[in-house]
Amino acid sequence: MTDADERAAVAERAARAGGRVAHDHFRSDIAVESKGEDDVVTEADRAAQRTVIESIRESFPDDAFVGEEEDERKTVPDEGASWVIDPIDGTHNYVRDIRVWGTAVAAVVDGEPVAAATVCPALGDVYTADGDGAYRNGDPIAVNDVADPHRAAVSPTLWWDHDARDEYAAACEAIVRRFADMRRFGAAQVVLPTVAAGGLEGVVSNLRANPWDSVGGVFMIRQAGGRVTDLEGNRWRHDSTGLVASNGSLHDEVLAAAREIEDLD
Repeated sequence: MTDADERAAVAERAARAGGRVAHDHFRSDIAVESKGEDDVVTEADRAAQRTVIESIRESFPDDAFVGEEEDERKTVPDEGASWVIDPIDGTHNYVRDIRVWGTAVAAVVDGEPVAAATVCPALGDVYTADGDGAYRNGDPIAVNDVADPHRAAVSPTLWWDHDARDEYAAACEAIVRRFADMRRFGAAQVVLPTVAAGGLEGVVSNLRANPWDSVGGVFMIRQAGGRVTDLEGNRWRHDSTGLVASNGSLHDEVLAAAREIEDLD
């Protein structure tokens, strides 16, 4: 087994372990705490993250960890090996008893993802990606080939603060004017694999994504044949501003919609 193969296996194993912890508390009376306006956390988030890290450390004890909760670092190092973790992406869905949430783990080497896994226990889906491709429940997936905007569904993703709701409104307007339909899932690390699997044609945001909300899903889309850029159309990185993902066939149209959010054209 190569190092990349091992990292892919560990990413899936760790995401499954964290997902089990989160699922054990799902639809329970677990206490919900506020981390700030429109940002919540539960003990399940913290417990799942600890479980993910413990699982990874069995194989890679010296690697860095980037995690949403507790005291883990919040940025991806450009050198060396690291793991990017979101123990429960979609916590707002989770605490509302909505099944659209997942435990996401990405393996990164020198700033670039090499493997990813997002486990969605309440949905019964496991998305993974390695050096050879992307998969759902072990079966290969690929972006779709829809090239007509009037057949496409696009999602606004990430979350706009209350002082930027005009940008959220602009994103929604750009989507509904250009495409057949809009979907908002409330969990970026679920919506990005959905593009990879062909269920959506695109995702738009003008925001700088937290790495735990984005790195793994971006890798899955690319391994499934899609395209992901920043607002300028340059290849997306973990520190990019804006996140524009598509099946590739519609990327120019999806990018134009994203640029409308701040009227960049």
